[in-house]
Order: sequence, then C-alpha cells, then structure tokens
Amino acid sequence: MTRVKRGYVARKRRKNILTLTSGFQGTHSKLFRTANQQGIRALASSHRDRSKRKRNLRRLWITRVNAAAKDNGISYNKLINYLYKKKILLNRKILAQIAILDKFCFSTIIQKIITK
Repeated sequence: MTRVKRGYVARKRRKNILTLTSGFQGTHSKLFRTANQQGIRALASSHRDRSKRKRNLRRLWITRVNAAAKDNGISYNKLINYLYKKKILLNRKILAQIAILDKFCFSTIIQKIITK
C-alpha cells in the first residue's frame, strides 16, 4: 500500500479544533489533546443547555405571570384555566411581557376573562 502524507489535512483539522477552543484558559486552548477534549465537552454542554435555557425561560414567564395575577387577586392556575375556557390564545411569554410592561392592560385582560 502506498504511503499517504496527511500533513495538510491533519494540520487543518487540528487548527479548526484550536480555533473552536481559542477563548479557553491555559492549555485548554493551546495543546491539541486537551483542547480537543474540552471542545467536545463544550459542544456537549451547549447542546444540553439549549433545551435547558428554554425550560428556564418558561419557568421565569410562569413566575412573572403568577406574581402579576396575585396582584390582581387571582391565582396563576385559575388565570390559565379561564384563558383556555374563553379560547384566548396568549402564551406565557406574551402574558409575562404584558404583565411587566403594561400592568393596566394585564388587569384589563383579567377583568374581561372573569366577567364574561
């Protein structure tokens, strides 16, 4: 079998991995083997935390809507139940933004869904 010189391909692969880890501290950005390990770990963590970020944001929105609903004398559970019964399609993100930015509008929404 003929000999294959991998100089260019191997150097390009190592350089790509080192650019991926360029902001890491110490040898994690300088030496290929440790940089490769840390790069794999960083990609795994970023993949896991993308779904975790969505989970955390939903928890934050629910907390904000709950606090605003309690200020208006209704629980979060009843508020969501009323919204489903009246077929008002507002998701938790939009409800949280309304609750923070426009308290009067939020209280108006609550009054409308309770009195109907």
